[in-house]
Amino acid sequence: MAKAYERIADDIRQSIRAGQRKPGDRLPSEDALATQYRRSVPTIREALRVLATEGLIEKQHGRGTFVRRPRTRVLRDNLRHQWEKDRVKEPVERRATTGATERDTGLEVDDLVFRASYREVGASEGIAEAFGIPVGTLMLERTYRTRYAAETAPFALVTSYLVHGVAAGNPELLDEAKEPWPGGTQNQLYTVGIELDRIEERVTARPPTPEEAEELELPPGTAVFVLRKTSYDTDDRVVELSDVTLPGDRTELRFTTSLERW
Repeated sequence: MAKAYERIADDIRQSIRAGQRKPGDRLPSEDALATQYRRSVPTIREALRVLATEGLIEKQHGRGTFVRRPRTRVLRDNLRHQWEKDRVKEPVERRATTGATERDTGLEVDDLVFRASYREVGASEGIAEAFGIPVGTLMLERTYRTRYAAETAPFALVTSYLVHGVAAGNPELLDEAKEPWPGGTQNQLYTVGIELDRIEERVTARPPTPEEAEELELPPGTAVFVLRKTSYDTDDRVVELSDVTLPGDRTELRFTTSLERW
C-alpha cells in the first residue's frame, strides 16, 4: 500500500502532467498543502522532496516552491562528428549558420549564449599520457559554456585541450575572442593541416560534484554523464582531448551502429 507522502506526491504529479499546474506556477505553502491533504507538514515535505528529485518542482529560496520549467533537451549521437567533418571545407558563411549545439538541440544560432575562456597550462600526468607527450608540455586549455538564451544553465561543461605548439601554427587559434569558431574544432584543426581520422568517446555516469550540480542546476539526485572525447588524426596521433560533463535530466545519448549485410 502506498504511503501517505507517496499518494500526495502522485496527486501533485498528476496535476502537473495534466496541465492543471503549469511550468512556473507556484505551489501552495507547506502549511496550506498540509491542510488540503489533512496530513502533517513533515509528510508534505517528504512528498515535495520526491517531486523535486524527479525534477518536476524546484524550491526557490525566499520565494516558495514552483513547477519546474522543462529544460531544452540535447540529443547527442555518434553521427555528429561526421556531420562536422563534412562541413570543414565549406565557406565560412555557411559554417557560421549552425554548429553542433544547434544540431543537437534544434535551436538557432541567435537562440544561444556562448562563452569561451582560454589559458595556458602544463600537461598533467593524465593529459600527457593521453597525448603521448612529456608531463608539463605547454597546452592550450579551452573552457566552453553554451546555453539557451531563455535558460540560465549551460547544456554541458566542456574543457578541451590542444598541444599549444600545434595550435600556434595558426595564431588565431590562441585567441578566445575568435570563438565561437565557425565549423568548430575540426575546422580549427584543418587550419593547421590536421585531418581527423576517428573520434573515440568513453561515457561513464556518476553523481555530480556540488559545483557541477549548482552550475548545471540539477534536481536533487540527478546524475551526470562524463564523456571523454579523444580525437585522432590520420597519422594516429591524439590531437585534441575534451572532457564533457552532461546533465542526466536533459541529455540523450544515441548510438547507431550500421551492420554489414550477409
